[in-house]
Amino acid sequence: MNNPTAGSPNARQRRRLLLATGTVGGVGLVGTMLPFVASMAPSDAARSRGAPVEADLDSVAPGALVTVAWHGKPVWILHRTRAMLDGLGKHDSLLADPLSREEQQPAYARNATRSLRPDFLLAIGLCTHLGCVPTYRPEVGAADLGDDWPGGFFCPCHGSKFDLAGRVFRNVPAPLNLEIPPYAYQGETRLVVGQDRSGPA
Repeated sequence: MNNPTAGSPNARQRRRLLLATGTVGGVGLVGTMLPFVASMAPSDAARSRGAPVEADLDSVAPGALVTVAWHGKPVWILHRTRAMLDGLGKHDSLLADPLSREEQQPAYARNATRSLRPDFLLAIGLCTHLGCVPTYRPEVGAADLGDDWPGGFFCPCHGSKFDLAGRVFRNVPAPLNLEIPPYAYQGETRLVVGQDRSGPA
């Protein structure tokens, strides 16, 4: 049996009110769900702790050092100049592991420059003694580091020294060369830290 009040003004007003209430409720539900869904996506910090990290080499001038975060660690990207590269083989007698025999780098970085491409060094910027962050000291023969200082990285906490290939000097607290992370190039000017030729690390 038909409802005689279905077409009455009160019934129409009730339907409009229910429709408006439902619409506002739906919009409110979507509005509250968006932050929840967004919170499930990995944050920048989470990506830096685990996912591979891309870096654009165009922004790294010759002689400059930039830092990116990967696995919660600072990764240095050093654009070595020709003079820096020419100096690498001249102080091997001062180094504890000049040939990188210790497993501190992927196999493809076990070479004189400890890198895939000579002009760019990637290294985890943590001293292998107690995990302090060394400072970048590229100036050759720095007064506070000695006439034989070839340029490199100096840890002011306990005095450890590393050259511009991240190789540790003899007679310092650090026992090992700086660690080289896995990485791969994507074209000439982009690299991915945390990924090598076999995939993500």
